[in-house]
Amino acid sequence: MKGVIDVLELQGQREKHRKLINYTKHEGSYIGVRFIMECGMKLNFGPTTITTAAHIFHAFFKETDIKLYDMYLIGATCLVMASKIKNSEVKLRDVINVAHSTLFRGSSPLELTDKYWAMRDAIFQAELLIMRMIKFQFSIPDPFKYLLQYYKTMKAWLSPRDWKDAPLIQNALAFLTDFYHDRTVINYKPEHLAIASLFLTLQCHGVSVPNTGEDDGVAWFSVFDPELTRDKVWEIAERMMDCYDEEPKENS
Repeated sequence: MKGVIDVLELQGQREKHRKLINYTKHEGSYIGVRFIMECGMKLNFGPTTITTAAHIFHAFFKETDIKLYDMYLIGATCLVMASKIKNSEVKLRDVINVAHSTLFRGSSPLELTDKYWAMRDAIFQAELLIMRMIKFQFSIPDPFKYLLQYYKTMKAWLSPRDWKDAPLIQNALAFLTDFYHDRTVINYKPEHLAIASLFLTLQCHGVSVPNTGEDDGVAWFSVFDPELTRDKVWEIAERMMDCYDEEPKENS
């Protein structure tokens, strides 16, 4: 396991190189979610819409082999579905053009030719397929609402200096969002994802919640979930850290 302090550096490196990847040279679910995130940002979607699309993507490929389908078509379709679930206004033509220009960098927007209409029809068909594969389960967990709630609660526990000096919420949001690159993210409760992202952030910045150390026998997150153990939190936090090892080495 890498040191928790190193994760902040890896997180910064990912952000720096995030938009440089050539998707035509890579494959796998990690890359599929990277594609979703880049397209989602270009479409001005919020983090909950983007991660909802990633959740649908993972749920779909949990039921089938990723090599059997065009994961970029599935990714674009997941963005369309997430926009409907989260009421994010977007035109289908914009999704198609953003997806196409992201996959084939430097290309012009698609004209209303056979290629455009074929992709439009493919997204309609893919949406029907995805709905069947995920068994019409559209109630997608939202860990971000728990993260913000827990963060506000913790303000009363930390010293004013720690609260002011450490960018806790920024890093916690980044850890949580980045974890959606990992297909195991859908296996955890949203409350636990929120707690683990805060836990990892506190570890990285060396910030401790008073009177809640291992020697005290009380964990700060027990206030939010009395049944959650330190081992479970560390399990999720380690998965979050390991996610950074999947970062592609090629930046072109």
